[in-house]
Amino acid sequence: LGKRVDYSGRSVIVVGPSLSLHRCGLPREIAIELFQPFLIRGLIRKHLALNLGVAKTQIQEKEPILWQILQEVMQGHPVLLNRAPTLHRLGIQAFQPVLVEGRAICLHPLVCKGFNADFDGDQMAVHVPLSLEAQAEARLLM
Repeated sequence: LGKRVDYSGRSVIVVGPSLSLHRCGLPREIAIELFQPFLIRGLIRKHLALNLGVAKTQIQEKEPILWQILQEVMQGHPVLLNRAPTLHRLGIQAFQPVLVEGRAICLHPLVCKGFNADFDGDQMAVHVPLSLEAQAEARLLM
């Protein structure tokens, strides 16, 4: 499962009418993969893991404390959603992620017009802005 860009993923989109317009549903598997370095840091800082190897093992085994740390990490971290082809500014937008079950990215139906997306099997890419400047830009401009 190779990819060209780190801290990114791709999945099919499905309707999430209960979501706010500024939120997107991120599957647990994708969220763990995207935020893995942040999870490792959180486990070590909270003294739940002694080192990198122990933290990675806890992530692979999906221990219950992992979901709480993942919620904390995701709460202040926007993600960028992009649907190819990106022909104008609304083709890539920032959202606040929330964890969802399943393997598909959930979107509110009203935000799909900017992406020219529908729910018949369209795929979208998700990217994590890493630097504080990139996160601020995502919050303010996107």
